[in-house]
Amino acid sequence: MKKIALFVFNGEAMCFIHVLLNALDLQEKGYDAKIIVEGAAVKLIPQFIEEGSPLKPLWQKCLQAGVVEGVCKACSAKLGTLAAAQEQDLTLLDDMAGHPGMAGYRDQGFEIITF
Repeated sequence: MKKIALFVFNGEAMCFIHVLLNALDLQEKGYDAKIIVEGAAVKLIPQFIEEGSPLKPLWQKCLQAGVVEGVCKACSAKLGTLAAAQEQDLTLLDDMAGHPGMAGYRDQGFEIITF
């Protein structure tokens, strides 16, 4: 099975929507897809559950599909969304000086795509 880790640094909602769509599409086509929310993208965390947000329905589908790996602990703390991530029970990723490292994913055979 081909493995794809989608590291999302871009904080634009439109970019993030495409990441969500691609993760679901990859999974439907037999890939092991994982979304890692990093950098400025952590600012979107409150919108994941906000009523009327265009991110909410796709985010919920991704959670149900099991393609959400987690969010950067350091960036969410720095950018003020750590509490929102914790309230949503999102996994905090911090294996590389507080950030999610790419090496572990590479070691597990994941191809890394950054957004």
